[in-house]
Amino acid sequence: MTVEEADSTRDRILRTALSLFSAQGYQRTSLRQIAERLRLTKAAILYHFPSKSHLLIALAEPLLGDLEALLEHAEALPGRQARWTLLEGWVDTMLKHRGPLGMLFHDLALVERSSTYHRLLRIVMRANEIVAGPDASRRERVRAVQAIGVCSDPVVFLIDVPASALRADMLDGVRRLLGETPTDTEAVTGTKTPPGTETPPGAEPPPGTKTPTGAEAVTGETSDAAGGVAEAVAATPGRVGRRRPGRPRSMSPEQARAARRMHLAGTHSADEIAAEFGVSRATVYRHLDAPDDNETVLR
Repeated sequence: MTVEEADSTRDRILRTALSLFSAQGYQRTSLRQIAERLRLTKAAILYHFPSKSHLLIALAEPLLGDLEALLEHAEALPGRQARWTLLEGWVDTMLKHRGPLGMLFHDLALVERSSTYHRLLRIVMRANEIVAGPDASRRERVRAVQAIGVCSDPVVFLIDVPASALRADMLDGVRRLLGETPTDTEAVTGTKTPPGTETPPGAEPPPGTKTPTGAEAVTGETSDAAGGVAEAVAATPGRVGRRRPGRPRSMSPEQARAARRMHLAGTHSADEIAAEFGVSRATVYRHLDAPDDNETVLR
């Protein structure tokens, strides 16, 4: 077997292993299945990879190598430039390796005593330190960990979102988390934010853009969506943004459903929900504690 043939076989094994690991999981995939898919013997697989864990480690290498190169580049830069070079580069690296990313992050932890898994942990810890900056406070360190999550998790969980849109949304999210605007980061990195892909914190939205209110901001649903909060709020006659004195009114099924979503999201207190729908706090609690029979009526 020539060197070229060996490399070709090795690449085919890796591609097939990635396909099977992604489709049915690392634990459920055997070397025999990989060999059968390639019409090779198990011994041929073992010639290139002494064990199944060696396959997983080989699949992780391109991602880890790119992240380590990014860290070295960012660590050589000053202050905020290091932070934003790392964050933008981290998003780009995650998107570059989007296919195997979820499988790698999950299954590397299953490989006992894997030096590669500990290498990944060291990479993430270094990234957290760069984002937090020197002499970081507890809150800054917490925000740094959250920022790396913002720049990683959506790539794994939102596989149906186009890469360009996802990149813009992820960077917009991390700016909001860290309290910076596109102008701030553009001045640091020299990277322009595509128009229309973000709204700076505290800024007015572009003309014609609807500002989410109430549970729309929590659920992502607009007034055009079935059961949307704006529609539910509009259904309250004479609503003026706060509870009116006197006997509390009841809530419609749509309002009750929206109130439950706001409560479960954890971003609105009972008082805030009551003010949103113009009812008393007791009314809110009554509907939060009630079974979802109102939703059954809607169906």
